[in-house]
Amino acid sequence: MEALQIYWWFVISLLGGLLVFLLFVQGGQTMILTARSIERKTLMVNALGRKWELTFTTLVTFGGAFFASFPLYYSTSFGGAYWLWMLILLSFILQAVSYEFRSKPANILGTPVYDMFLWFNGFIGCVLLGCAVGMQFFGADFSISRQSILDSGSPVISVWNDSHGLEQIFSLRPLLLGFAVYFLARTLAAMFFANSIKDKDETSFIKDMRSRILVNGCIFVLFFLAFLYALFTADGYETASNGIVVAVPYKYFFNMIELWWLGAALLLGVLMALYGIIRAALDSTFTTKAFWWTAIGVVMVVTSLLCANGYNNTSFLPSVSDPQSSLTIANASSTEFTLKVMAWVTVLLPIVVGYIAYVWHKMTSPVLTPEELASDDHKY
Repeated sequence: MEALQIYWWFVISLLGGLLVFLLFVQGGQTMILTARSIERKTLMVNALGRKWELTFTTLVTFGGAFFASFPLYYSTSFGGAYWLWMLILLSFILQAVSYEFRSKPANILGTPVYDMFLWFNGFIGCVLLGCAVGMQFFGADFSISRQSILDSGSPVISVWNDSHGLEQIFSLRPLLLGFAVYFLARTLAAMFFANSIKDKDETSFIKDMRSRILVNGCIFVLFFLAFLYALFTADGYETASNGIVVAVPYKYFFNMIELWWLGAALLLGVLMALYGIIRAALDSTFTTKAFWWTAIGVVMVVTSLLCANGYNNTSFLPSVSDPQSSLTIANASSTEFTLKVMAWVTVLLPIVVGYIAYVWHKMTSPVLTPEELASDDHKY
């Protein structure tokens, strides 16, 4: 049972890492309002339009995997911090509507309104998803009573404060991660544009993307370092040998030391991401190649951080008001039968990953040009 819980927490962590990488779509959406020409904006929107469904699908898969493997987290977080999650969901609904209707003739709201919706999804989606993940590290105000499910009058397992997750938006430490995710998404977006678009004025376009990589990359590094400092100096919660949840100073820092492979993956991922950002900003010949260096580094960093959030008896959703209600991979998971059946399903994962890689290649190669876009019947 424990091995299955560890395995499924790794699957959840890997999906989280892939989701953060794919948020480059949201980052790119925050850039289209400042495009230097209508033609360049159209190229940027259509480059993102070929990828936005991957981000949306990964988000749904992430939530579905959480529901199936750790249902108590799903009911506690999604059901308790619902204002936070509803804002995130609203931003993604606006994104889907915008890509469908922004270029349709005689659309009711007009293209500029849909572009604002895309910006809203890019900014709010990234920041609030970062806050939601930050809540898993720094905790939330809730309590759990499993017996309440038998109460026909109020069958609610978890009880939250009146703000139902909105307090995370005004909490410094989750916001550090939220803005780190936002500026990372913008950095990856600039790399993606350089990698997948060939503008008529290629020199000017690459120069513009290099400038965006440098500015957003530097801001991302500052927010990320501040988040790591806040995380590694914070108290974490773990389940002691007697089953009592206790606070442990520097818990996440020691997790990275004791689970040395996670610390090594974190360090290697950070170095790869920084290498991609620095070389892309300084070397114009590398700008079009930096995307995958940084993307792989980001997946490694996020996966290792999320693994450290659940392994080593750590509470992956601490309750700051009732520590004994904190969730761990041991007390929040599905039954052994469910985890085992789903584990067999993941045997198909390499096929799915291979299909995604094939579709990505077909939709990105060759790079998008004004001539190709003009001959395309479907434009976003």
